Amino acid sequence: MTRLLVSVVDSAEARLALAHGADLIDAKDPDAGALGALPLASIRSIHASLPEGIVTSAVAGDDDDVERLARSALSVATTGVTFVKLGLGRAMARPAGVAALGRRLAGQGRFIAVLFADENPPLTLVAALHEAGFVGAMLDTSQKRGIRLPDLLTMDQLGSFVADCRQLGLMSGLAGSLRIEDIDRLAALNPDYLGFRGGLCLAGDRRGQLDPLAIGSAAYRLQAIRQSRQVDGEQAA
Repeated sequence: MTRLLVSVVDSAEARLALAHGADLIDAKDPDAGALGALPLASIRSIHASLPEGIVTSAVAGDDDDVERLARSALSVATTGVTFVKLGLGRAMARPAGVAALGRRLAGQGRFIAVLFADENPPLTLVAALHEAGFVGAMLDTSQKRGIRLPDLLTMDQLGSFVADCRQLGLMSGLAGSLRIEDIDRLAALNPDYLGFRGGLCLAGDRRGQLDPLAIGSAAYRLQAIRQSRQVDGEQAA
């Protein structure tokens, strides 16, 4: 069932997001780009501020240099978060780059690769990510200028990406300037997570404050979808 990922900048936002229905708390610096990494101390503070058992993630930035990206990811992995997210730029989003990164990270954490839909990544890269030891894959957008993920890829493309992840046992996520009104059609594809920042901020400003009412609305919508599917499944049985 699809769950709600909310990106936060500090422990206060983390507690706010959790209180209003977020399922995964994601530490990220929106002032530093699509996958801007927060300082390690901030990530540790966010993780420590949440009850035990809450799923957390933190971004390690994006880079086309294997060694720099690996060092950042391994540092973030020491903070205690459940998952570390790595942005794969154009040069890295290739089988050779993924393989090299996988060798560098092997056995040292639970890593999720983020592909930027506006950089035309090969969606067939999912198999290489699985082979390299990643536990998940997400689609996002690198340019936060109002162009949303559904503007860049068709529902068939997004559905194929999610299905390929599921077949290989990878966690899947869809993000990229999403709005609450995108939830129904994207949740129909059954990704593990839908990721939000700007769409849940006041005035839609990803660098501004999270809006608790918007978080609650997104969480309520996903919960209603899950409950509807559960009822349909019980009736079918």
